Amino acid sequence: MSQTLSAPALTSTAVAAPTTTTTTTTTATTTATAPNPVAAALRPLALDVAAPLAGYYLLHSAFGMSEFAALAWSGVIPAARTVFGLLRERRLNLWASMMLGVNLAGLALTTVTGDARLMIAKDGALSGTLALAVLVSALIGRPLMSPMLMPFVTRGDRGRADAWERLAGGRAARSRSFRRYERLFSGIWGTALLTECAARVVGAFTLPVSTMAWLSTVFLIGAIAAGSVLGQSAAEPLAKLVQAEAAEPTTR
Repeated sequence: MSQTLSAPALTSTAVAAPTTTTTTTTTATTTATAPNPVAAALRPLALDVAAPLAGYYLLHSAFGMSEFAALAWSGVIPAARTVFGLLRERRLNLWASMMLGVNLAGLALTTVTGDARLMIAKDGALSGTLALAVLVSALIGRPLMSPMLMPFVTRGDRGRADAWERLAGGRAARSRSFRRYERLFSGIWGTALLTECAARVVGAFTLPVSTMAWLSTVFLIGAIAAGSVLGQSAAEPLAKLVQAEAAEPTTR
């Protein structure tokens, strides 16, 4: 009797053990391969913004390339990603397109040499190109600043990231309010950057060059500070909308 009962018990244990191990392994594998929402949000910014900027400064400062050549080569990445998005994904990559526009504006302005005032104004024109791109993106309903804001709102939480995607995709009851605050956030930053551009250009032709040499940096820092502080009027409601959406059970 003892042998008859123990055999099935051993067999059952032997069968159950691999099943448990397989389940544990599968769970571990799923956890290990689950994409990090913060990394997923920052990856396009690294490719479309950081890489071209780093490429420009590296080629121009470290390798001694001319400004024109450095701008041209650093524009290859955003140009390729813009074309790839249009051909493969049938959509316009806004960040890549924006950086391509900034590079093209820089190429067009590289003929401005010899006059310190024009050089300062040229830098303002480049930031103005960025500001206009951000403002236009808000007007057409595809705010450029949203990918930069998303990691700070979702904080790497999968539930918050999914809630953000539902709200941004129009699949949630609060999507209309969410999109309004998205556009407002980009509008605030675009206005701050455009104001900095205007101040730099005006200062370039009205103030001493020695003053603008340091004041232009103050203008930029001021624009970033203004965008950060005023942007909270849109960022905080966005965070509350995401938190509320994440807290609700959903089958979508």
